[in-house]
Formats: sequence, C-alpha cells, structure tokens
Amino acid sequence: MKTMFEYEASADFDIRPAGKQTANGVTLESFTYMNPFGQRRAAYFIRPEGDGPFPAILYVHWYEPEAGDSNRTQFVEEAKEMARRGAASLLVETMWSDRDWFIKRTQAEDYVRSVQQVAELRQAVDLLLSRPGVDASGCAYVGHDFGAMYGAVMGSIDRRPSCYVLMAGTPRFPDWFLYYPDLEGEAREAFIEEMAPLDPVKHVGKLAPAPVLFQFAKEDPHVPVERAEEFCTAAGEPKEVRWYESGHGLNKEAESERMEWIGKQLGLLD
Repeated sequence: MKTMFEYEASADFDIRPAGKQTANGVTLESFTYMNPFGQRRAAYFIRPEGDGPFPAILYVHWYEPEAGDSNRTQFVEEAKEMARRGAASLLVETMWSDRDWFIKRTQAEDYVRSVQQVAELRQAVDLLLSRPGVDASGCAYVGHDFGAMYGAVMGSIDRRPSCYVLMAGTPRFPDWFLYYPDLEGEAREAFIEEMAPLDPVKHVGKLAPAPVLFQFAKEDPHVPVERAEEFCTAAGEPKEVRWYESGHGLNKEAESERMEWIGKQLGLLD
C-alpha cells in the first residue's frame, strides 16, 4: 500500500566523492548525493577498516543555529568511536542543516516539506544499507531534536531500523513550528490541524517491537517534562526513558549511555 511518504527508491544516488581519510582503524568518507527531490545532500560515511559486514547506524542531527554542530558533524566523534567498536555509520544533511532554515521556512510549506523530509530519511536508510561492508539486515537509528521527531515518523512506515535512540524530541511539530512566525486564532488552529497527521506522538507507537531509548534533559526549555512524558508514553514496548542533568543539547553521560545501549542492541563489543 502506498503512503504519502513514497519516493523513487530505484533512482540513482549520483554519489560524488569529496574526500576520504583513514586514521586509527577508522575510515571517514565525505560525499554528496541526490535526494528524491532534486537536491544535493552532503554526508559522511564512517566505518571500521576491513571487509565487514558491519552493523549500521543512521545518525540525524539536531537544530540549534547557535551551535557549530547543528549539521551532519554533530555525531562524527561518536560515529568514530562506534566504528572502533565495529559499526558503520551514515551522517546526513537535512532540511534544517542551514542555520537560517527556521526563519526562512514558511508554515504554508511545513507540511509538504515535512513529508519530503520523511521520504529523505527513508532514502538515507537505502543509502546506508547499500554501502560497502554494511550488514543490510537492519540498522540503528539515532536522532536528536527534529532528528528524533522525523525519525519516529519515518520508522512508523519503514521497518528496517532495528532499534531507535530518540533524543530531546517533542510530540508535535507545531510545538516548535509555532515559535516563528507566531499564529493566532483560526490560523493557528488550522495549522495545528494540518500538521496533526504527521505528529510524532501519533507514529512513535508503531516503532514497536523495535526497542526505543528516549533521552531527555531535565533543564530543557524546548521540551517540558509533560511533553517528554507524553511522547514516550505513546511508544510501545520495549522502551527505556533516561533523564539527564543538562539542557537541550544533552551531555557526555547521555552520549556514553547511548553508545553502550546501541552496542548492546547491535551485538558490538565494548
């Protein structure tokens, strides 16, 4: 059955290499590829040396325009460490990789762009599982902020990820899309209604039986406790919820626990 998130899965990725380096047993490849909508996206593929097959991880970054890692670089060091433990990772660009994306976007386009972004993430899974040395039987998905939210939607209709880490996401897209520009009255209600079919809270329960680890910050101005609890309550089992003494960006403790959890799910050695 077709869904709104369909795309031309047979289309060529049109990969253009942009550099390769190997150090300490880890290879990082930089390249661009064509997304399903005629846009070029940049990515990193980080893997152990050797032939594999290697368990796979798809990393999708957060949106924080004041942070230097609000792009595909966010998880580079983590992916390198996971490579040393035996996993291969793909780190992709998204529509929010542009630091000015939020103020350039319009609410009139948010629904369509969101549907396209979900399709892009499905294509990113295709790309990851097609890379040399990758075990194509499944992968872990790790997403922060918007990465967590769009990942929950993607996973509800694409069953290939075998486990998920959802970091500091919120249950509904208007929770953040209404930050700017502000809407009032009937216009606000119409926007909330339009986005409702995409809201992560309506999709996260469909990730089961894939295990889900939720990571939230106790001092997060963007994800109040009640929203975080609503999001994780909607998820099926098995799931874990962990809280950290940090802000929206989370902290090293969250990183360490995330890597350990993924390693167990993928059968990696510490």
